[in-house]
Amino acid sequence: MRFRSLVTASLLAVATSALAQYPDKPITFVVPFAAGSATDQLARAIGQEVTAQTKQPVVIDNKAGASGFIGAQQVAKAAPDGYTVFITTNTTHAANEHLFKSIPYDPVKDFAPVTGLAKGGQILLVAPSVQAKSVQELVAFAKANPGKVSFGSGSSSSRIAGELFQQMAGVQLLHVPYKSNPQAVSDLLGGQISMMITDVATGLPQVKGGKLRALGVSSQNRISLVPDVPTISEAGLKGYEMSFWFAAYVPAKTPPAVVQRLHALLVNAVKGPATQALFASTGLEAFTTTPDELAKFQQAESTKWSRIIKSAGIEPE
Repeated sequence: MRFRSLVTASLLAVATSALAQYPDKPITFVVPFAAGSATDQLARAIGQEVTAQTKQPVVIDNKAGASGFIGAQQVAKAAPDGYTVFITTNTTHAANEHLFKSIPYDPVKDFAPVTGLAKGGQILLVAPSVQAKSVQELVAFAKANPGKVSFGSGSSSSRIAGELFQQMAGVQLLHVPYKSNPQAVSDLLGGQISMMITDVATGLPQVKGGKLRALGVSSQNRISLVPDVPTISEAGLKGYEMSFWFAAYVPAKTPPAVVQRLHALLVNAVKGPATQALFASTGLEAFTTTPDELAKFQQAESTKWSRIIKSAGIEPE
């Protein structure tokens, strides 16, 4: 009995020592989308703040493609030591399980939730060649040209936003998938696609530069960065809303003490100047949670996305 107590005490001492040193080497933030995407921008801002707190480098590892499968798999298989962190969105942790017949990771069992990070709305953009100056004009044009108006998407949030628009407007659009939203925006600029609904961080620079036209925002309320752009709901599709969120996860079986330490670092990072500056320039809002709160939120969001996907008539691929 005494031997068992000594072993337990030794293990606790080792765990406490490891936690006291964490992090004592670089941390890798795996981002399942391309450089320049909203998730990437957020990861870099938060990474900068974590480095300021810990004096340890944060490496951003972009694993774009396959709707986040590549990045999710990498994190799920990583050592559960707190040095591989998944900075991701509702794409991998609420939508994919309903968009695909099977996915190569379990969004619940393979990960330990750490904290929510931010929430945001999206912006409806049209190519310069599209003559529509409002949501109503776009809907009328799409109805007059069924199947000829294309919309691009490089994330599930963007995809479902377009599908929901199609369903609620009663139009037939042609979906063109991309690995990331920045790639879709490039084709939108070139006129290869007609429209897309993307995160503000990715789309707003093109609007401010006068290269793309914004017809509406997908959030419930107008976005302060583009106060003159109406919500899609008030612009003609009453009740339309499609927002997105970001959160941090680590591999399952990461020690709870490490999760708590990382949680504290990330929550403080969200409050830091680099992250706040990003929020101010992109219209994102802080969204921090406890690990348990994130787990419950994720479950509720999965149910919500399932309902939207089914009502939009999207068949799992």
